[in-house]
Amino acid sequence: MGDDTVKNEAMEIMNMCQLLPRLVVFDLDYTLWPFYCECRSKRDMPRLYPHAKGILYALKDKGVKIAIASRSPTPDIANTFLDKLGIKSMFVAQEIFSSWTHKTDHFQRINRRTNIPYTEMLFFDDEDRNIDAVSKMGVTSILVGNGVNIGALRQGLSKYSQNQSPSERNKHGSRNLSKKSSSSETEEQ
Repeated sequence: MGDDTVKNEAMEIMNMCQLLPRLVVFDLDYTLWPFYCECRSKRDMPRLYPHAKGILYALKDKGVKIAIASRSPTPDIANTFLDKLGIKSMFVAQEIFSSWTHKTDHFQRINRRTNIPYTEMLFFDDEDRNIDAVSKMGVTSILVGNGVNIGALRQGLSKYSQNQSPSERNKHGSRNLSKKSSSSETEEQ
């Protein structure tokens, strides 16, 4: 599926939602791209997972801010790859540093930088320990098995809507996200 097709499908999914997160935060390694930065060289040409770029552009077009929370020990390589992919300027916060805190420090910095409450954030990561720790902060968190894709986006938006207080849901209204779209929930690259 091409970037435009993914973007259009992501837009359709978001159009079904009355309530969107104000900020969506992504891990990098094995969430946006299929490798660990520390195993690569700045000279390499990186690639994203097949649905990642379309999802990023759809979020931006819908006015949802996006950020990065990565525990990479090689932030210089991660930043070089973001530049090479032409997506670095899309992110309102880029917290890329090695940490033993399972990303809680990353989210505290993102919160301070954006002033967006944790409960208005959605997070995608490939590690259970990060999902568990960040969820305890109040962030809706989704574990991705093979990179972020349309199915993970749908799951995340649905869970985000469910996690909102009843008064928020009633104020904004919410629609069912269970409608199948044209791509597979577990589509591989």
